[in-house]
Amino acid sequence: MQQLTQKLKSGKMQIIEAPIPDLKTGMILVRNFYSLISAGTEGSTVRAARKGYIGKAMERPQQVKQVIDTLKTQGPIQTYRAVMKKLDAYSPLGYSCVGEVIDVACDVDSIKVGDFVACGGQTASHAEVVAVPCNLCVKLLGVQEAEREGRPEEYLKAAAYNTLGAIALQGIRQADLHLGECCLVLGLGLLGQLTAILLKASGIKVIGVDIDENMVNMAAQHCLDLGLMRGTVDIENRILEFTHGVGCDAVIITAASDSLDPINFAGSMARKKGTIVVVGAVPTGFDREPHFYKKELTVKMSCSYGPGRYDPEYEEKGRDYPIGYVRWTENRNMQAFQEFLASGKIDISHLTTHVFKLKNAPAAYDMILEKSEPYIGILIEYDRVKEIKRDKVIVHRASQIAPHASRVTIGFIGAGSYAQSYLLPNIPKIPELILKGVMTASSTSSRSVAEHFGFEFCTGKEGDILENPDINTVFVATRHDTHAEYVIRALKAGKHVFVEKPLCITEAQLQEIILTYRSLITNNQSPILMVGFNRRFSPLAKIIREKLGTGTMSMIYRINAGPIPTDSWVQDREVGGGRILSEVCHFVDYLTYSNGSLPTSVYAVAIDDPHHNYDTLTVSLGYENGSIGSIQYFSNGSKSLAKEYVEIYKQGITVVLNDFRELIIYGKGKLLKKKHFTNDKGQKDEVRAFIDIILNGRPSLIPAEEIFNTTEVVFKIIESIRIGQTIKLKN
Repeated sequence: MQQLTQKLKSGKMQIIEAPIPDLKTGMILVRNFYSLISAGTEGSTVRAARKGYIGKAMERPQQVKQVIDTLKTQGPIQTYRAVMKKLDAYSPLGYSCVGEVIDVACDVDSIKVGDFVACGGQTASHAEVVAVPCNLCVKLLGVQEAEREGRPEEYLKAAAYNTLGAIALQGIRQADLHLGECCLVLGLGLLGQLTAILLKASGIKVIGVDIDENMVNMAAQHCLDLGLMRGTVDIENRILEFTHGVGCDAVIITAASDSLDPINFAGSMARKKGTIVVVGAVPTGFDREPHFYKKELTVKMSCSYGPGRYDPEYEEKGRDYPIGYVRWTENRNMQAFQEFLASGKIDISHLTTHVFKLKNAPAAYDMILEKSEPYIGILIEYDRVKEIKRDKVIVHRASQIAPHASRVTIGFIGAGSYAQSYLLPNIPKIPELILKGVMTASSTSSRSVAEHFGFEFCTGKEGDILENPDINTVFVATRHDTHAEYVIRALKAGKHVFVEKPLCITEAQLQEIILTYRSLITNNQSPILMVGFNRRFSPLAKIIREKLGTGTMSMIYRINAGPIPTDSWVQDREVGGGRILSEVCHFVDYLTYSNGSLPTSVYAVAIDDPHHNYDTLTVSLGYENGSIGSIQYFSNGSKSLAKEYVEIYKQGITVVLNDFRELIIYGKGKLLKKKHFTNDKGQKDEVRAFIDIILNGRPSLIPAEEIFNTTEVVFKIIESIRIGQTIKLKN
C-alpha cells in the first residue's frame, strides 16, 4: 500500500510503498476513502521538520534535554544512533479519516467487514489502509440516506472531519454551556469553525474572533451571530454591547499562538465567574489582574477528543468507561459528531476548500507552509478501484550469495528504539549472513528499518517471518506479551531464536516453551534459544570471570533503577509483565553467570505502593554451590547516582564493578583497575556471539536450562513478595 510520510531530518515528504499493518487484538483494518489534513497541527510538524538542526532543537527543548541525558549516560555512539533513528525514519502524518472496513480482529464484534467508519488517532494516518483500535472508530450513520439523496461523496468528505469534530465537541462540553448562553470562539481556523458550527446548532449565541479576515467572513456567513477581527477598534465594547454588558458565559480558545494575548483577551471578555476553555496551543501564563482574580474566572484545559484519550486501557485494550460515570468518552464524542452530520443538523460542506489525490498530497503541505492560496479544510482522496494486496514490500534486491548450510538468514519481529540502537547495529556485515525480512508495529517503521539496515523486505504479517523457509534465525524484540507466542512458533518452525528479555510473562507460557524446546531436543533437532541477558557478555564481566573463575562466592548487585510512570506499558502486567519480570531477570542471570551454579532458594521483600508495582525490592538468593547473592532493585533513588553497582567476594578477593564503566579488583592491595569511557553492557558481544555459534555449530553460551531457571526465579521473586516466605526451587 501507499502512505504519505515525512523525514524529520530533511523535512522531505514522500509517498512510500509500505506493508499493510498487522491486525492486532481489538483492531479493525480500514481502506481509506478520504483523510483530513489538520493544517494547524500537521503544518506545524512539517514546518519544524524543514528547519535546520538549531531550529529543530529550539522547537523541541524537552527532546534536547533527553539527548543530553543520553549523552551523559550512554556516550556519543548510542546518542547518535538514537537521534538519527528519529531523524532518518519515515514519520507518518494524519489522524482523521473515513473508509470501509476490510478486516476485523477476532475479538471485535461491534464493527463488521463492509461497514463504513470514521477513524481517529495516530494510526488513522494518510495511508491507503490503516489499522485502528475499535474505540477510535465509529460507524457512519447516514451513508444510505446520502446515497438516496445523491450526495454520498459530500457525506463521506464531511465524515472525514470526525476527529476534529470530536475535539471541538470536547471543548464545548468543558465550557458547560446552556441553551441561550453566549460563547466567544477565539481563533477561527478549522477547529474554531467546527466549534462555532456545533455551538450554533446547540442553541448557543456565538461570537467569533480571528486575525484573518477571510476566516471571520466565512464563519460569519455560516455560524456566527457576531464576527470580528481581533484588531477591530473598540472590539471589547462591541462584544460587551452584544452581550448586554454582561460579557461571555464562556470563551473557547481554538487559536494557536505563542502570544499571551488570546488568554488575556479571553479574560477580559468573560463574564464574572465565567469559564475559559483552552483547546488550542496557546500559553496560559495569564495576567492575574484585572480580570481573572476579580471575576473569579475558571480556566479549563480540554484534552483532545475526550475521556479515554491517551489511556491504553481504553484505546488499546478497548475497555470502555461505564456511561453512568463517564457520559462522554472520546468514542461517544465521535459518535455524536457523526449523528450531527447524519441528521443534517450541521452542514460543513463549505469547509472543504481543497481535495488532493494521494500522489499529489505533498503539494498540499507546500500550499499550507507557503500560504500560496486561501485554504481551510484540505482532504486527501484515495483510489478505491486499485487492488491492494497484503504482500511483503521488497526493499533491497535478494542476495546473490550461493546457498550454504551454515549461512545465517535473519528475520526481525519488532525493531524499536532498543533494537535499532543495540541489536541491529551489532549484527556483523559478513557474506555468510543475510538480513531477510523485518516486521514492526507500524508500516512506516518497518520500511524505515528495512531501508536503513539492509533487509530484503518489510512486512505487516508475522507469517512472512515465522513461516518463511528462507529464514533460519529470528530476533524477537516486540512488547513482552508477544514474546512467548513468537518464540514457540519460531522454535516449532525449526528456527534459531534470539528474544529480548523477558522470555515470557506467565508461568504457563514458560512451561509451554520448556516443553516445546525439550521435545525438539528429544527429536534430535538443535535450535539455539537465546534471551537478551547481555550483561554476562560485557568486557568487564569477562575479565571478572577470568580472574575469579566460578565457585562459592558472595555477591551484591544494586540497581538504582529510577521510577517509570505507572501507566507505562512495562508496568502493565498483561503487556509488559511489570519491572520484576522485565528487568530484574537481567540481574538474576548475571549472578548465576558469576558463580556458575543455579539458584535453589529465593526470598524477596518489596516496598508496596498504591499500584502494587513492587519496583523497589530486595532479593536474597541461595545457590547449588553454596554461593549467596543479593539483588537490591530500587526505584526511589537519585538520578545522579550511577545506575548499577556490583560487589563480589571470594577467597580474599573483592571485585567492584561500577556501572560497567569501572572495574576494581582488590586482593592484597589493588590487583587490577580498568575504566571505560562508556558503560559497555555487552550488547555487541552478545549479538556477535549468537551469530557465531550458529555459523560454527557451537553450543549456546547461555544453556537453555539456565534461561529457564532464571525465568522461573523471577516468577518466584514475585511469589515470595506475595506470600512473605522463602521459596525452594527444584533444578
